[in-house]
Amino acid sequence: MSVQKVPNIKPSKPSKVVIAAVYFLYVAVLIRTLTNPNIRMRLPIYLALEFIYLLLFTLVLWRSPQRIIWRQLYFVVQSGLVLTLICLRPRFDFVAILNVLLSLQAALVFSDWVRWTWVGTIALFTCLPLMIGLGALQGLALALMPMTIAIIFAAYAAVIQEIEVGSRKRQTLLAELEEAHQNLTVSASQAEALSAIQERDRLARELHDSVSQTIFSISLVTRAAQLLLERDPQRMRPLLENLKGMTQSTLAEMRGLIAQMRPPEAGSAGRPTP
Repeated sequence: MSVQKVPNIKPSKPSKVVIAAVYFLYVAVLIRTLTNPNIRMRLPIYLALEFIYLLLFTLVLWRSPQRIIWRQLYFVVQSGLVLTLICLRPRFDFVAILNVLLSLQAALVFSDWVRWTWVGTIALFTCLPLMIGLGALQGLALALMPMTIAIIFAAYAAVIQEIEVGSRKRQTLLAELEEAHQNLTVSASQAEALSAIQERDRLARELHDSVSQTIFSISLVTRAAQLLLERDPQRMRPLLENLKGMTQSTLAEMRGLIAQMRPPEAGSAGRPTP
């Protein structure tokens, strides 16, 4: 059987109820083996093979191999064990129940076409030995029940696995959406901060280019007025009028720049009155 391009999925873990049912079925097979009077001569062989089956089944149930090739090899060995038990005495068809457990495990360990390939193979290993040993009709009749239960168990496990995969995908998508939202929030905050910095830089340039130059002109006019006060007081009036106009103009421009620097709430709450 080819093992190329097989998805290495994480095996699903059955619920406690399913595990209890699985071991209950195994115990039923064991009791049938111990109480069957026609099996006493081969009882040690049956018990040994059933014990090996239980040991391997339990190991893989609780800790499945990570590599696909080892999983494939496990099912080859287990199928061989059950096939041997059936072939020892086909009339003891109750051992075919072990293939039901194996089908469930195949559905838990594998996915997609690999899962159903193994389920079909196990069903074939259940049907053919009974048909060969007991006759086609009788063997098929005895094999139908365990084959049907095996398929139902496998379908149940497949549905549970798909639900788990869908849940993991939704959780991953939700985490990605939350991360994207956080990134957008951070980006929006950074863009807002950058916009505020750029606006302050623009206002600072305007303040430097206009208001500071006007204030410098006011200082020059004030110095000229001081000189005229000593030499020609009659020429003071025009200078003072000019100084008054520049001062009012500068004050209005300063108010406008300060209003632009305020937040919208502060700016709309009230502006200084002239």
